[in-house]
Amino acid sequence: MSDDVRDRISALFADAGVTGRLHAIDLGSGREVGVGADTLVLMASVFKVPLVLALHRAADAGLADPAQRVTVEPGARTGGPTGIGAMADPVVMSLRDLAHLAISVSDNAAADALADHLGLPAVAEAVAAAGMTRTAVIEVCRDVAARTAASLGTADPARLGALLTDPAALSRLATLDVTVSNRTTARDCTTLLAGLWRDEVATPRSCAAVRRLLALQVWPHRLASGFPFDDVRVCGKTGTLPTVRNEIGVVEYPDGGRYAVAVFTRSASTALTLPRADAVIGTAARAAVEHLRTGRR
Repeated sequence: MSDDVRDRISALFADAGVTGRLHAIDLGSGREVGVGADTLVLMASVFKVPLVLALHRAADAGLADPAQRVTVEPGARTGGPTGIGAMADPVVMSLRDLAHLAISVSDNAAADALADHLGLPAVAEAVAAAGMTRTAVIEVCRDVAARTAASLGTADPARLGALLTDPAALSRLATLDVTVSNRTTARDCTTLLAGLWRDEVATPRSCAAVRRLLALQVWPHRLASGFPFDDVRVCGKTGTLPTVRNEIGVVEYPDGGRYAVAVFTRSASTALTLPRADAVIGTAARAAVEHLRTGRR
């Protein structure tokens, strides 16, 4: 890999005020670009991709029925700003629709209900089958919320809101400790994506189902922002924690080029709203993909 593109991507991260890790691979040629690609990083909601893969692998093995309906009760479900987590009443939904919400709007309650049904060992099996050798999924969203409250000494939403932008409070936040949280590397995530796009990590039907969900994600402000073209499709999954902004996905060009990209960032600022930190995920991914496309034109 050219040092020029590595330096350019590193400069983009620095200019945006973040520490960034990136890996991108041309799914056709195998050419790759990496910046800190093997450094352990926090997954945040990126863990929902192997979780949904686990559902489809269980269905392939006859161990789960994606059409099975489950009831998600308000008093027992994980809270969150989207999907079921933000609703007031009991919800009855199929496992595959829980998976839809977990990916498309990053619904924490849907993800946890799915994980409760499957069990984390099934997710670990999917991680291993995908060749994600440095990835560990050891907790669900409610565990992250509980550890956050324990670290900060409160579960009150108003107090948490203030503490989550306080540098002193964040310095003791256990959920930002990669050694005890869901963790991965950028390379592991492009390995997962490559397996999904090549129909290698489950049956072709199941891989297609996961790809469909990734194409339905609603957030345009990170990876997709780097590819504002009508004829380029971006399928992805974001992940967010205080100071953490991530996205993994595949960028598909009309000439057949397909590029798996994983970008993980930590911001120096503790502000919850940092448009430049979001946007650099797209600009860094674009720089990597443009390098990989050299010679294709």
